[in-house]
Amino acid sequence: MPTDARHPKEIRQDIRNGRLTGVTAGLGQNFVQANLAVLPKEQAYDFLLFCQRNPRPCPLLEVTDAGSAEPVGVAPGADLRTDIAKYRIYRDGEIADEVTDASPYWREDLVAFLLGCSFTFEWAMLEAGVRLWHIEHGKGVAMWRTSVQCRPAGVFHGPMVVSMRPIRSADLAKAVTASARFPGAHGAPVHIGDPAAIGIKDITVPDWGDAAEFGPDDVPVFWACGVTPQAVALASKPPFMITHSPGHMFITDVLNSALAAL
Repeated sequence: MPTDARHPKEIRQDIRNGRLTGVTAGLGQNFVQANLAVLPKEQAYDFLLFCQRNPRPCPLLEVTDAGSAEPVGVAPGADLRTDIAKYRIYRDGEIADEVTDASPYWREDLVAFLLGCSFTFEWAMLEAGVRLWHIEHGKGVAMWRTSVQCRPAGVFHGPMVVSMRPIRSADLAKAVTASARFPGAHGAPVHIGDPAAIGIKDITVPDWGDAAEFGPDDVPVFWACGVTPQAVALASKPPFMITHSPGHMFITDVLNSALAAL
């Protein structure tokens, strides 16, 4: 995986200016990356309650004031309309557009939510000596909708999305321990082993990301994923919603170590 150890402010400036357009894996080394969900104020309380009831897939890092695109708590001076490389625009639960600048869609009644991302615990797993196939091969992590339903809140309901990484059986304990230290970035796995047990019919065909290859001693390990709000948007059909495009995260000024619980 390519790495970029510059400060997130510099990286966000390059994204804002169109010089960086790809996925953000490996960027802002040691800094927290975040998933984005933006909703009108009318639905914002229900979504806040949804996140509080479903902290594994939706660990809250920041909530902006209505109309503000500046996440002052995690990245003062940043602009959530321009500092993500690619956004998805949803209308009535359907993807209406995919853009590199969300400014034309921004409104004074919008509230932005930033959620923790698995990139944080991946650094911890790598430091613990756990091999990650998608990182070694420069691929996106594989993600699926599951049969596990999130706890509903107001108008919001839908399935949990999970990300999957093939982990060598000898490294399972290290992988679980490393990720469990970061409840603000999805925490420990939600499932290990048989994909069918959580409603995944074909482990070779992800809903998002790239299919992973398995070695003879690899076991599929599944973590709750911050793409869950996008699956919830498809199920709940809010009239308007902005999210990041999968893999194109917001890079905060918060160090990964700040999210460590132990």
